[in-house]
Amino acid sequence: MATKASTSAARLMMAPAVTLLLGWMLVPLTMTLYFSFADYRPLRGVFEPWIGFDNYARFTSSGSFWDAIWATLIMVGAILAITVTLGILLALLLDKPIFGQGVVRILVIAPFFVMPTVSALVWKNMMMDPVNGVLSHVFRFFGATPFDWLTQAPLTSIILIVSWQWLPFATLILLTAIQSLDGEQLEAAEMDGAPPLKRFWFIILPHLARAITIVILIQTIFLLGIFAEIFVTTQGSFGTRTLTYLVFQRVLESQNVGLGSAGGIIAVILANIVAIFLMRAVGKNLDA
Repeated sequence: MATKASTSAARLMMAPAVTLLLGWMLVPLTMTLYFSFADYRPLRGVFEPWIGFDNYARFTSSGSFWDAIWATLIMVGAILAITVTLGILLALLLDKPIFGQGVVRILVIAPFFVMPTVSALVWKNMMMDPVNGVLSHVFRFFGATPFDWLTQAPLTSIILIVSWQWLPFATLILLTAIQSLDGEQLEAAEMDGAPPLKRFWFIILPHLARAITIVILIQTIFLLGIFAEIFVTTQGSFGTRTLTYLVFQRVLESQNVGLGSAGGIIAVILANIVAIFLMRAVGKNLDA
């Protein structure tokens, strides 16, 4: 049983780490919040410490803001749909005894450990190149005309690249959930004459509900900050500019730190709203 002295000692030992962590999180956020109310353009030598909510009004009233919100929602929704659907199918496949099962599982999970920049470069130069890309050779083999993915289907291209990166994560979580399913339920349903589709729909899928919710929660939080893939492939053109990339353009390309900071605060607020909503959904699912 912890005494008052031991509790105080534990708090004292944790204090340096907690202080460092809070400083690491709060100092950048505080500076961003401060600059969001200022007119700060360093290359032009402009610094007005207080302009009220002008940066917020200017950022949200721009047509680029709503386009970026829409592009972000499309990307996140499409990537979640692809990774969850294919993740379930791959998890069901990997759960079956097959030759070289361990090697296959490692190969399936491997893309998750590839850095986003490297992944985007590989897909851009090796897979989607309109002349020498693998997909172009596949198109020619079947008699079809290759096309420039990043120019003619830029949004779809980024969705495919990011989905390829996050599919192993979804597969791993869902595979773990499937392996925790009691096999006796499936055997009993099979003995009762239930076809495979009904066994999946009424037994496996409900069992995966919690795992699917966790996958959606974690992926959504990270996918709201998609940046590297866009920067390497399309640089925000052709309708692929997300909210994160719009903030980057306002800060670095336009050199308007105040406007970019306002966009960053807006992005943080929106991300927290989504996270709170998803956390409540996860809590209800776990309590069910």
